[in-house]
Amino acid sequence: MSTPTALLADATPALAHSHSQGQLLLAALLGIGVIVLLITKLKLHPFLALTLGSIVLAVVAGAPFDKLTDSFGTGFGATVTSTGLLIGLGAMLGKLLADSGGANVIADTVLARSSGRKLPWAMALIAAVLGLPLFFEIGVVLLVPIVVLVARRGNLPLMRVGIPALAGLSILHGLIPPHPGPLVAVSALHANLGVTLALGLLVAIPCLIIAGPLFSRVAERWVGPLEIPEQPEPEAPAAIESASEHAPAFGAVLATILLPVVLMLTKAFFDVVVDSPKAVGQRIFDFVGSPLIALLLAVLVGMVTLGKGAGFTKQRISDSLSSSLGPIAGIVFIVGAGGGFKQTLVDVGVANAVSSWADKLHISALLLGWLIAVLIRLATGSATVATITAAGIVSPLAVGMSTTHTALLVLAVGAGSLFFSHVNDAGFWLVKEYFGMSVGQTVKSWSVMETLISVVAIAIILPLGLVM
Repeated sequence: MSTPTALLADATPALAHSHSQGQLLLAALLGIGVIVLLITKLKLHPFLALTLGSIVLAVVAGAPFDKLTDSFGTGFGATVTSTGLLIGLGAMLGKLLADSGGANVIADTVLARSSGRKLPWAMALIAAVLGLPLFFEIGVVLLVPIVVLVARRGNLPLMRVGIPALAGLSILHGLIPPHPGPLVAVSALHANLGVTLALGLLVAIPCLIIAGPLFSRVAERWVGPLEIPEQPEPEAPAAIESASEHAPAFGAVLATILLPVVLMLTKAFFDVVVDSPKAVGQRIFDFVGSPLIALLLAVLVGMVTLGKGAGFTKQRISDSLSSSLGPIAGIVFIVGAGGGFKQTLVDVGVANAVSSWADKLHISALLLGWLIAVLIRLATGSATVATITAAGIVSPLAVGMSTTHTALLVLAVGAGSLFFSHVNDAGFWLVKEYFGMSVGQTVKSWSVMETLISVVAIAIILPLGLVM
């Protein structure tokens, strides 16, 4: 894989010319402004908005038209190549988990050992475990019936158990690979995925405690009593519509979910601690701990532990895996277009200009990445778009960074992408409808929770950047 410096050296002459930094700033602002306008006002699909925004960016920056498509295509292809396969494998694993009833097995087992005050903590744990392989929207659909059941069984306010579940899903979505946003940031910043995963889990734990069970008590008072719905109103997506004949074993489900995480963390351990290419253990885990192989192994194992464990036939396992890919096509195209926009930012010189400004103003790269992601998140409502765009803008700052600091920059961008979800975010309306809240109640609970996660995360990441 080429280094960021090499990429800049190769790509910049294709589009960039001797433009002032003021023109580059104007080009970046207009490009991002077009994306925001198209997504929020005209409701255009983010793939098209990012594509058109890239064109505006390049035109205002004075880039040659014949080089524009090459730059966007290169970024699109590189991003889909590095992340598309992982997103697809993650979707397959999540589909097997949902269809087999494995998610219910995890929930039932944990809740059977919890009661009273422990229930909010148990919901946070369940959401964190299930959030590893599941996309946020699917995780919400799976967990809402469990939240309702727990609230009714434990005679607890809905917010007391709902907020920990939402916090667990959101934190994993924003900070932890193999979710799309963190994966793209890892690719754009050339970070070590295993180290990013390890540090992401380190940051995620206190964020989950504070924004989950602890904040749930505050949210409960702010929101007031909510009627516990009989059943969630929104229609469940086709991605999780089937039920299993038998329940797979708890140990098998948990081992399958954690398998890719353990493999990637073990690879990171050998990379950091052993760091000897000739060591047999490192050579083995360099292969099995690579994201592609780790997720592929998890899917293959899941076909047995989840599919066969639920009594599925070979054909039904095949159908389940096949049906997992359709719903993620939009995600892959959005991620790819984000990669194209990122590459255009780099090639016209915007990313280098931002790096220069950061050096002159002595702004921490971690804080800058977080702030840029916050602004784009507030404007577009999309955590994924915020992560992709911010990672592209600050990518030159990662050149020469240590492995640890590059991973922390990925996490800083991811943390910023979670800041204050509001009415331009699809997740806002998903939570509002499932929990039967008003807009004001959703802001007091979900929006504040998202902001709390973002602020606590950067408050942990910045000191880590000083000591690691």
